[in-house]
Amino acid sequence: MSDDTGSTRNGGMRKGLAGYGDAGFSLFLRKAFIKAMGYSDDALDRTIVGITNTFSGYNACHKNVPDMIEAIKRGVMLAGGLPIEFPIVSVAESFSHPTSMFLRNLMAMDAEEMIRAQPMDAVVLIGGCDKTVPALLMGAASADVPAILTVTGPMITGHYEGERLGACTDCRRLWGQHRAGAISESEIEAISGRLAPGPGTCMVMGTASTMALVAEAMGMMLPGGAAIPAVSADRLRHAETTGARAVALARENLRPSQIITERSLANALRVLQAVGGSTNGLVHLAAIAGRVGVTLDFDAFDRMGREIPVLVDLKPSGQHYMEDLEKAGGLAPILREIEDFLDTDCLTVTGKTLAETIAAAPAPWPQDVVRPVSNPIHKGGGLRMLKGNLAPAGAVIKQSAATPALLQHTGRAVVFTSLQDLAERVDDPDLDVTPDDILVLQNAGPKGAPGMPEAGYLPIPRKLAAQGIKDMVRISDARMSGTAFGTIVLHASPEAAVGGPIGLVRTGDRISLDVAEGRLDLLVDEAELARRKAEWKPATHPGSDRGYLKLYLEQVTQAEDGCDFAFLQKSTTGPVLKD
Repeated sequence: MSDDTGSTRNGGMRKGLAGYGDAGFSLFLRKAFIKAMGYSDDALDRTIVGITNTFSGYNACHKNVPDMIEAIKRGVMLAGGLPIEFPIVSVAESFSHPTSMFLRNLMAMDAEEMIRAQPMDAVVLIGGCDKTVPALLMGAASADVPAILTVTGPMITGHYEGERLGACTDCRRLWGQHRAGAISESEIEAISGRLAPGPGTCMVMGTASTMALVAEAMGMMLPGGAAIPAVSADRLRHAETTGARAVALARENLRPSQIITERSLANALRVLQAVGGSTNGLVHLAAIAGRVGVTLDFDAFDRMGREIPVLVDLKPSGQHYMEDLEKAGGLAPILREIEDFLDTDCLTVTGKTLAETIAAAPAPWPQDVVRPVSNPIHKGGGLRMLKGNLAPAGAVIKQSAATPALLQHTGRAVVFTSLQDLAERVDDPDLDVTPDDILVLQNAGPKGAPGMPEAGYLPIPRKLAAQGIKDMVRISDARMSGTAFGTIVLHASPEAAVGGPIGLVRTGDRISLDVAEGRLDLLVDEAELARRKAEWKPATHPGSDRGYLKLYLEQVTQAEDGCDFAFLQKSTTGPVLKD
């Protein structure tokens, strides 16, 4: 594509010309207009590296993006390339109505089309907040232009009255205490100013941290990038190196399709188990896999969990925070511990294999954040897949963050038919509920909510919370933040809104959960379920006759397929893992 000086012969400004019917005129017009921005011919003849500007005034996770862009640009120019930033959709978890998952595919489409539409020989993807990393990887995988990911990095921890705090595991823990009356209104307001002390993503093993780590393990990020705090100077140095490497990727024409493969996705799943990662990681990896024509094998994922225990002592499964993981060496000690389980021949954006990456990592030093396989945080993997007549296509539980005594439990269902029903009744003092009951939330899946909100962390009914109850079995077709904890079954599929069995549960039914056996069953006879199914009617959504909502409802897939749009997925080649 280019010579050693970076001069571009067939790419650069000549790439993807606008369709005027005259290629020469198209190039002439393009150069005329971009010269209005002050570029010289020498600059325009160089390898062009696009940079996704995901900054937004609504997105605190991305507050440091402008500084990162400057560092990336510096790296690109030092390597002889021309950096050009461009705006892209930025999705912030708590500033996305109705949900960030509703908008993830929109961001992925934006990334794909703008990478394809604009002249760039390579692209640097700046992710951070939960859905941005999968959205960017989905878009880049479909565009298949040389691409490299970096992230904004985790926040540093905050504190309140001497207690170290982190978003958002401690958000949920302390809010639960506030609901129970143990923390006053003035105290919870003061705490809210301490939980997120600066820029960056949640500093526990939430979805943002999970996706950063699995993306690095998959080979789409330079080594060491996943855990560097947002405020660290190393974050900018890593960004600079990323920019320089992007120029090399363009010259080598090393594309996502060569890196995101069945084997590298399998590595990502293994790391997901080892870090005690977010349940959302499964949905996002399924979506990324679908963009390269791969179907994830969740039975194989379960087998991985039996081989690979949880090694990382981070909240919500453990005690530490992401800055502690960075001090322990980041992803490197994790990879070193599970190297025998990994496919280390996989290629990475370094141009080298995963084996070479692990070998080149700094020698280990004493630390207590990443445990050895012989002394894990939790045996049996962080996540466990469940099946049964309540979730024929599957459900998932984060067993490493659950209450052990509840992992085998049979109880009476207390059903909430929607998010509104939950909000209206869960704190009703007359609610008929006991600690042994199982809370069930319906119509909170991909189509039902819509957007599969992080509502699976159903609040403990106020009257039970006031009695000191901190956990109950909770089941839904929704998602849950990776920062949350509890005995919570998620992603029940098919969802209620498409006629799935979870929508047929009635208050008073008996439900059996057996995590060790991987079972989730509704103890109601088939004849009664058939009668209920015959009475079922699909939900409707106001405004679904037009716009993005119409597209979303028509095209979104179920959780096991990544909640991507069906028309954006490639035809699949089979499961990612085989026996």
